[in-house]
Amino acid sequence: IQALFVKSEPQISESLRLLEGAQKGYTFEGLNQVKQYLKAFGYYSINGSSHTDSFDDVLESALKSYQQHYRLKVTGRIDSNTLKKMSTPRCGVQDIFNDSNDDVKFSMIANYSFFNGMPRWNKRRLNYMFRSSAFVISDQQLRPIITRAFNQWASASSFTFREANPSDIVMGFHRGFHGDNFPFDGPGNVLAHAFAPQDGRLHYDADENWSTSNVIRPNQIDLETVAIHEIGHILGLGHS
Repeated sequence: IQALFVKSEPQISESLRLLEGAQKGYTFEGLNQVKQYLKAFGYYSINGSSHTDSFDDVLESALKSYQQHYRLKVTGRIDSNTLKKMSTPRCGVQDIFNDSNDDVKFSMIANYSFFNGMPRWNKRRLNYMFRSSAFVISDQQLRPIITRAFNQWASASSFTFREANPSDIVMGFHRGFHGDNFPFDGPGNVLAHAFAPQDGRLHYDADENWSTSNVIRPNQIDLETVAIHEIGHILGLGHS
């Protein structure tokens, strides 16, 4: 599942822009942040070189995998299109999972990806509730948006959803470290994340500029689109 969340061109930071043109065999100040980005989303294996600014074979391979995944020109270099993609706000769930992470991996079937082992819900009627540690919008504002998002999945699957407690799915707004080992990073980059069945957690970054109306202004994030995307992860789908 992929989605367009933001109505604006991504803003490339000055520190990243200085890396444009970087390629294997050289050392570039700030290259470590590219390695950390690729590691966070599953392209770069954990090892000592990930903390240096040297452009090695591992980084070149990771960049090629990233470029291929997003249908960019596969160069193995840090070019402008790659920087633009890396600067685009996105879901926090990894795209691929390397062998160093045994907790969550994806399996590919046809054009769809699933969490490793294809975890599933053992029922088709799922309850959800709202619980946030940071206030962004009221439950009354959130409720119709989330209802529409769940209705999209209900029409395309065998699942039905209702707001009820006890719940199978708990969604809400949080900022920074919020108790799941995947801290949010403030405005931009990671917008939200969700977990595979039957975990049921769906978290939104409270520091984003969320839109709750049909009119999405520049630099706003469409909450409903993000909800539809993240519910796909809740149901077991990965990025494809």
